Amino acid sequence: MKIATYNVNGINGRLDILLRWLKEDTPDVVCLRELKTDDARFPRKEIERAGYGAVWYGQRSRNGVAIPAKGKTPILTRRGLPGDPDDSHSRYIEAVVDGIVIGCLYLPNGNPFPGAKFDYKLRWFRRLHQYGAELLELGVPSIPAGDFNVMPTEIDVYKPERWLDDALFRPEVRKAYAHLVAQGLDRRRPTSASRGAHLHLLEVLAEQLRTRRGASDRPLPAQPGGRPMASIGNRPEKTARLGAYERPRPRHDRTRRFQSRSQLMSRRPLASGGTSHVAES
Repeated sequence: MKIATYNVNGINGRLDILLRWLKEDTPDVVCLRELKTDDARFPRKEIERAGYGAVWYGQRSRNGVAIPAKGKTPILTRRGLPGDPDDSHSRYIEAVVDGIVIGCLYLPNGNPFPGAKFDYKLRWFRRLHQYGAELLELGVPSIPAGDFNVMPTEIDVYKPERWLDDALFRPEVRKAYAHLVAQGLDRRRPTSASRGAHLHLLEVLAEQLRTRRGASDRPLPAQPGGRPMASIGNRPEKTARLGAYERPRPRHDRTRRFQSRSQLMSRRPLASGGTSHVAES
């Protein structure tokens, strides 16, 4: 089974790109995040015509998660992460596909630190710890996939000293992620990579562009003792200097740039970080 996570960043605005990617890469299951649309406007018919059934949990203008599956409709088991009945953010959806519990998550960013958003992120992490323990106790195969919004170690970011007060790199957040790993979430990483060797393509921040460096903040879960559950596939390796494909192209509109980048995302796999991740089991 090939499982992918994809930050679609507005599903209706980038539907053509998503449908083309589904056709080209043919994943069995996809965890979509940042739908940025409410339930009523989710493009169910278009996705079904592409050969995928889907369950979704939308939210207008922000958040939103969905799980499409090739040739079948996932069995919805949960909308929203348990532990806070007042949490209205659409950040977690869960469904069963071929006997596997798939949890699609979009963990809060948490910036700025300190503040209410950071406190919310830590509470969300604690709820994930508690629910993860429940799943482990049930003994059912489960895969949490999506955006954990964390830089677990210094190897995941270029110049760590610049990120000390960023919510993705704060010690409290890194400790919370380490707790997930201790529970059984196994994140695989390259063992011989130099710092900064594996970086984002589609989520390059202004500071990263200015310094011609980047950060890897999308950890990838893996089966304990087994093959990676999510390995980056879909992006050419990025060296310390930005390649020509990453520089702004003034003669192309934003959509053309996004399309050209999405085409590059299917070239060859890496072992860490990214906007679209693919796993096979």
